[in-house]
Amino acid sequence: MVLSILTAIGVMTALSGGLALLMVIADATIGRYGPCRIRINDSRDLEVEGGQSLLSTLKNEQIFIPSACGGRGSCGLCKVEVLSGAGAILPTELPWLTPDEQKRQIRLSCQVRVKRDLSIRIPEELFNVHQYQARVAGLRDLTYDIKEVRLQLLDPPAIDFKPGQYIQFEVPAYELTDEPIYRAYSVASGPDQHGEVELEIRYVPNGICTTYVHQHLKVGNTATINGPYGDFFLRDTNRDILFIAGGSGMAPIKSILSDMVHTKNPRRTRYCFGAKAIRDLFLVDEMRAIEKQLPDFKFIPCLSAPDTADVWNGERGLVTEVVDRTVTNLDNLEAYLCGSPLMIDACVALLKKKGLPEDRIFYDKFA
Repeated sequence: MVLSILTAIGVMTALSGGLALLMVIADATIGRYGPCRIRINDSRDLEVEGGQSLLSTLKNEQIFIPSACGGRGSCGLCKVEVLSGAGAILPTELPWLTPDEQKRQIRLSCQVRVKRDLSIRIPEELFNVHQYQARVAGLRDLTYDIKEVRLQLLDPPAIDFKPGQYIQFEVPAYELTDEPIYRAYSVASGPDQHGEVELEIRYVPNGICTTYVHQHLKVGNTATINGPYGDFFLRDTNRDILFIAGGSGMAPIKSILSDMVHTKNPRRTRYCFGAKAIRDLFLVDEMRAIEKQLPDFKFIPCLSAPDTADVWNGERGLVTEVVDRTVTNLDNLEAYLCGSPLMIDACVALLKKKGLPEDRIFYDKFA
C-alpha cells in the first residue's frame, strides 16, 4: 500500500515537473510573437517586439499610460481605445469597463498582450508625459503614517504640470517585488517650483511602494518618475471654491493653494479637511499661513474621533457633517474633493442633495 502511494506521488511529481517545463518552453517560444506594428491615432507607427503587455510596450517606447497598480489589472486606469488587433475582452478587464466602453473598444492596456499588429487611440496630451530622473532631496514625517518626499529633478531638470495633477513613482525591485513597478501620487508642490516635486505618501501595511518609501528610501537616493497625468485641476472660473480632503488627499489641494498664492487668486475659498484625531492632522501651520496670504481663504480642519487626551476646540464630526453645517450657499460654488472613495462618494451625494450640480463637482479618488 505504501509503495503504491509513493509510486503515485512520484508519477504526479514527474507530471507536474513536465508541465512546468512545457510552460517554460512555451513562454520562451510560442510567447515570442516577433515584430509587430502599433498604429497610434492614425498618425504614428511603432515597430515593436511582440509578447509584452500593451502598457509595458508603450512604456518602452517612452509613451506612458496612467496606471496606479503597476500593470496588475487592479486599478482600471490604463484604458486605451483599441481599434483592431487585441482579441476578445478578458474576464480580468470586465469589472473595469462599462457596457458603453466595451462598445467603444476601450481596453485595459495592461491586460492586452501585443501578439499582432494593433491600431489604438490615446489622448494627445499623453505625448507630453515624460520620464524624469531625480534625487531624493528631503524626507519628513508629517504624521505617524504620512511621509513627505521631496524630489530634485535631474534629467530633465524641470517639469511643467497643472496643480492637482499626479505623477507615477517607480519602485525598484526589492524584497516585496521582483520587478520595478509604478504607483501614482499627486504632486503637493506648486507648479512654480519647476525643478522639484513634492509628494505626500501614506503608509499602507505591506504596500509595495509605501513600504519602500517609508522603510527603505533615503535622502540622496535616485528615483525615477513619469508624468504629469490627470484632469483634477482648478477650473478657470470666477466661482467660489470648496475644497474637501482627508489624509494624503491634502497633496493636490496644497498644490492648488500654492499656485493660488503665487498667482494672487482672489476667489472665495473654503477648505474642509477631515481627520480622526489630532495625530492625523498635518500642515496646519502652512494652511494658517495661506489664510494670511489669500484675501478670502479659510481652513476648516475637523476631527471625527478625537483621542481622549486631545485638546480640540475646532469642528467635530465626519467631514460630510461639517460641510453640511458650514456650507450653506451653493449658488456660485465649485467643489474639489480628494481622498478615499468612501469619503468622495459620501461628499458627492451630500453636495448633490444640497443642490450643487454634478458638473461643478470635481474629484480625485485615492483607492
